[in-house]
Amino acid sequence: MKNYDRYQRGYFMPPVNELKWAGKEYIDRAPVWCSVDLRDGNQSLIVPMSLEEKLEFFQHLVRIGFKEIEVGFPAASETEYEFLRALIEQDLVPDDVTLQVLTQSREHIIAKTFEALQGAKNAIVHLYNSTSLAQREQVFRMEKPEIIQIAVDGAELLKKYAADMPGNIRFEYSPESFTGTEMEFALEICNAVLDVWQPTAEKPVIINLPATVEMSLPHVYASQVEYMSDNLKYRENVVLSLHPHNDRGCGVADSELGILAGADRIEGTLFGNGERTGNVDIVTLAMNMFCHGVDPELDFSNITEITKVYEKVTRMHVYERQPYSGRLVFAAFSGSHQDAIAKGMKWHEEKQLKGWSVPYLPLDPHDVGREYESDVIRINSQSGKGGIGYLMQTKYGFNMPQKMREDFGYAVKNVSDHLHKELSHEEIRDIFLTQYVNIDTPIDFGKYDFTDKAIMYADIELRLNGKTTRMNTNGNGRLNAVSKALQNLLKRELHVLTYEEHALNSGSTAQAIAYVGVYGEDENKVFWGAGIDNDIIDASMKALLSAVNRLYVEA
Repeated sequence: MKNYDRYQRGYFMPPVNELKWAGKEYIDRAPVWCSVDLRDGNQSLIVPMSLEEKLEFFQHLVRIGFKEIEVGFPAASETEYEFLRALIEQDLVPDDVTLQVLTQSREHIIAKTFEALQGAKNAIVHLYNSTSLAQREQVFRMEKPEIIQIAVDGAELLKKYAADMPGNIRFEYSPESFTGTEMEFALEICNAVLDVWQPTAEKPVIINLPATVEMSLPHVYASQVEYMSDNLKYRENVVLSLHPHNDRGCGVADSELGILAGADRIEGTLFGNGERTGNVDIVTLAMNMFCHGVDPELDFSNITEITKVYEKVTRMHVYERQPYSGRLVFAAFSGSHQDAIAKGMKWHEEKQLKGWSVPYLPLDPHDVGREYESDVIRINSQSGKGGIGYLMQTKYGFNMPQKMREDFGYAVKNVSDHLHKELSHEEIRDIFLTQYVNIDTPIDFGKYDFTDKAIMYADIELRLNGKTTRMNTNGNGRLNAVSKALQNLLKRELHVLTYEEHALNSGSTAQAIAYVGVYGEDENKVFWGAGIDNDIIDASMKALLSAVNRLYVEA
């Protein structure tokens, strides 16, 4: 690819000799979560949310369990100012939820920010200024001491305005464009801010390390985080926060390794909405922890409803393959995958296992409010008998013999292949009912009667192409006796290979279904039929007739 040599590594590896985070295996506790959907997420929408939509989304985030929610930049937009005032004046903020607002290091902006916060019980004022080499040289054209002074001045103004403010006001500082900043300088500016704020155990502060633009492999970001965590002043009174973006597609990996490296807090959005390629996806992060047996302390047990609200207010679309939340993430079209899932589900049921280890399903779909039948087993021309049989049994109660499942699977795949589309569950059921159940042409039964005297005697009327024939036969059972009559009528070999039956539902009105496999001269070519009736004898007769009609027509 041309022009690759125009690009250099714009990040700075910290001066470390040991990467302690690399020796950790997994995240053992949830971080503090801060949703920035209403600020960072909202500013990246083609059509930003209205006041009503913001209010709806805020309450949605509270229901999920977020305790810190960044609601906007109140000094930069009248809409965001009014939104913050509406939350406070309408008493919409629970006592255990903290509002977060963003501000630049300019006094009139800070003053407007604190004005907007009047009456808030708990708030975080988030101060930031850009620190990267590119920003310093190209945008601000300032030296390092001047950039530090901007941050220190802002920190002092926050302290000044908060002193006259009732309520619990906490501070946060971000060296924006942290990932493009020399690590020694990032540490110097953060420590300068901390020296102003003098955090204590009773009044901790937040230092936020944003991957404003993702610039490196995740292990580099983790090393930068660990360097800051190890060298920040007042570390025991500092909540170390991350704000990863996803420019390289590694936002989740950055966050996970960053937590291992010492981060205590994550700022992100639902489904990764945000500037350019987006912020880190908190749904994916939280559910990754969940799948390792760690409580994420956020409730995604109804992911379908969460997705619905998100898509409504943002007008964005959650990609079908989005981890955990996409419409197809639990779907199995492959026949071998469907078979393994069906067998795994049966194994768990038989063993009554509490733990989860079903092949191809890292998560029980029920834990996020999804359904096996509609979300897991999806049927198209690539599907196999295992998945189709599992679907027919679990959704409609048809527990076909194994060989019949295979035959039916081919029938379904042929229809899907011909139509070039995925088949709905109703379409699959209709194929079964149309092609296999209660087939009474061209052969049909009239009256029949059985007498059981050591052997079974049958007195039966058979109709073929409008002509009725009455026959008396016997056999070692009803099906054997009737199959002899059919054999005499058709003047060809006819053998019953398989017969199975079961109830379709319970109670006095329960219907029965019977399955029959028959073959003629070629024992390797079996034809299957099913019969449904309130009476099991009639169901078995209809199943035999269905199988024989399929043999007669197709042979």
